[in-house]
Amino acid sequence: MKAEVGWPGINASCACSIVRASCLAATTKPSSEIMPINAFMSVLLGEQQIILDSSSEVVHIVYMGERPEGSFSVSSVHHSMLEEILGSSSSAKDSIVYSYGRSFNGFAAKLSDDEVARLSEMEGVVSVFPNTKLKLHTTRSWDFLGFTQPNYGAYPEGDVIVGLLDTGVWPESKSFDDEGFGPPPSKWKGACKAKNFTCNNKLIGARFYNSDNEYDVSDIKSPRDTEGHGSHTASTVAGREVEGVSFFGLANGTARGGVPNARIAVYKVCWAYGCALADILAGFDDAIADGVDIISVSLGADSPLEYFEDPIAIGAFHAMKKGILTSNSAGNSGPFPRSVSNYSPWTLTVAASTIDRKFETRVALGNGQSFSGPTINSFVLNGTSYPLIWGGDAPNVSAGFDSEISTFCFGHTLNSLKTEGKIIYCEGLTDGAGVILAKGLGTIMSDIVDDLAFAFPLPAAYISIEDGQKVLDYIKTSDNPIATILVSETPKDAMAPRVVSFSSRGPNPVTYDILKPDITAPGVDILAAWSPLSSPSGSPLDTRVTNYNIISGTSMSCPHASGAAAYVKAAHPNWSPAAIKSALMTTATLMDPNKNLDKEFAYGSGQINPVKAVNPGLVFDAKEADYVDFLCKQGYSTSTLRLVTGDFSVCKGTAPGKAWSLNYPSFSLSVPDGEQIMGTFTRTVTNVGSANSTYYASAYMPSPVGVKVVPPVLRFKAVGEKKSFTIMVYGPKIVQQPVISGLIMWNDGSHLVRTPIVVFTVLPSIRASSLTNPFPSRKRHFEGSSIHHKNRILGRN
Repeated sequence: MKAEVGWPGINASCACSIVRASCLAATTKPSSEIMPINAFMSVLLGEQQIILDSSSEVVHIVYMGERPEGSFSVSSVHHSMLEEILGSSSSAKDSIVYSYGRSFNGFAAKLSDDEVARLSEMEGVVSVFPNTKLKLHTTRSWDFLGFTQPNYGAYPEGDVIVGLLDTGVWPESKSFDDEGFGPPPSKWKGACKAKNFTCNNKLIGARFYNSDNEYDVSDIKSPRDTEGHGSHTASTVAGREVEGVSFFGLANGTARGGVPNARIAVYKVCWAYGCALADILAGFDDAIADGVDIISVSLGADSPLEYFEDPIAIGAFHAMKKGILTSNSAGNSGPFPRSVSNYSPWTLTVAASTIDRKFETRVALGNGQSFSGPTINSFVLNGTSYPLIWGGDAPNVSAGFDSEISTFCFGHTLNSLKTEGKIIYCEGLTDGAGVILAKGLGTIMSDIVDDLAFAFPLPAAYISIEDGQKVLDYIKTSDNPIATILVSETPKDAMAPRVVSFSSRGPNPVTYDILKPDITAPGVDILAAWSPLSSPSGSPLDTRVTNYNIISGTSMSCPHASGAAAYVKAAHPNWSPAAIKSALMTTATLMDPNKNLDKEFAYGSGQINPVKAVNPGLVFDAKEADYVDFLCKQGYSTSTLRLVTGDFSVCKGTAPGKAWSLNYPSFSLSVPDGEQIMGTFTRTVTNVGSANSTYYASAYMPSPVGVKVVPPVLRFKAVGEKKSFTIMVYGPKIVQQPVISGLIMWNDGSHLVRTPIVVFTVLPSIRASSLTNPFPSRKRHFEGSSIHHKNRILGRN
């Protein structure tokens, strides 16, 4: 997705470069547009604000909870509410944007601040919040998970429908071909609402939403994907097998999704400018009513929101009520603590980790030295060496730049008379646009080396700062420096899986007692379907066209988990969302904490294992009533929860407190600095394995923490039988303690049911939501979770 405020080259990995060059404000975007110094600094510090008069009208979402029973029109109720506030029927008609009523109750309307205040006080209103924007958070990956061809297709995947809220889809992609598919299952109530867009028995539904009626020149007013993101996520979940797929010859193989025989329905809620909250809720409203089984959402907020001011949490809650699991991305704001998004307990939150294939590009210098780094380079120079120049030796003086600026190779900072036809060495990571504008042939960039690779619109290599210094030394000591850039290789990554640095970390920023993320899945250098209308590198100067692309992000890991959830749903169509989630978490492959210092705050329960998830032995189930009790303990009132649930839910005198009794398949204990380790958790497991089985508990927790499980043995006589147990976590007083992690395992000889335990310190008397990402954006918006180098901006998901 295009960033709302974009800046090629200013990113997390070159933050040190920003400190070294305060005059970067004078640099340019790939176009001729110049960002003023004050605007640049405001963006950098997260202080850019738009001041609106209180009488101006902007779209707000009015959330009213569960859809009331009965055959009356909820839209007429919404119209009446607006008419009362605005004073006339015509004003109400002009104001309303969406009326949500298929799956839950609410509407979106253009309102002034005064009208918002009056609506907030009306009976039946749960929350009112502005329609801000969220942005968007393979061949080898499924095999890496052990989910090979003999495993998928073993269950009736064709009965499973996966709904994706994203940028739409490219329907002509071979990944969405319906050859051999019969008609959609009878439960399907959706539609294909589009012009010049054809659905089929694989891609069975398509809708689009644009509440602001704002379109970029690149946007198409249909579910057709012009960004690439939605096609990528949809094909990762459920794309057909397509042989001979590659990215311009790289990573050649057979592309497929996790459940290639499942159906797909797309809900286009994201455009070039982002993803509007009102559109996200509209997508949920339709997806739930259309009859999808799994909802995959690779979007998220960049700062914590209350549960019923977050459209994804709201939509996912109502999906859960209808038996639909929502799988969503954890965000791309790592490795900062408390940066995880989509943290509601009724959703599956997915971190991103590596697979055992990586992309490396080698640079060969004229003196025989060579260096390599993580880059996706498909451009062929045939080993031919070209003149090599340092960007600092070619400043565009006439445009007002000196070598301290031109060394970064931003747009229009280079003198093309010196750089034309040459490979340019640049200090810092950019999208390569500045080199193209300076007529350069290729670029070598140095910075802090990331654990993922980027594609660029020209021959490029990305190397470490140390290796970059050697390149610069060669340039300065040679009379005729030359170099070449080789096509990328794909060596095996022996360190995989490990959580990638950008993946957002826990603990949960709103509720410490719920461990987030829940799980991790492949999200680095994933090859999947793409829109031929979107640049493969994210640069507007990249004119290449591809039907499959390699990108990274928790946007890519989320559909892997969604595909695994759909596989479990196909095997167990009557399981609840919580049961499916539990199966994925308790059977996850253990991650190595030595490779992931944030431990469970990075990877949750571990890496998904779809094959084992269909036979977990025991599940931690939860229903709507369990989540209502959780919300009571979070401080929500009975009156609010009655609106949300649509029934007579009562908090039964429950005072706000710990969520240790929620039947969650993990355990999270926050300890205020200086206090003793002490927590008691209650859980209930349901037998979904053998009828007559006995499970024995074992616990591991490093010193000084102790764990006791009561009872230590659970005996079952029937499938579906439930048994409860308590765990007590105890220890001495601790201060400023990094996360201590352990686990509890239940073993019957055939099944190993594993749940993680984390203990960590927090500041006394401070709510989780007050401790967030140390570099937050001041503007609340939702982000898609894919990583292009053009999106490498501090605070971006």
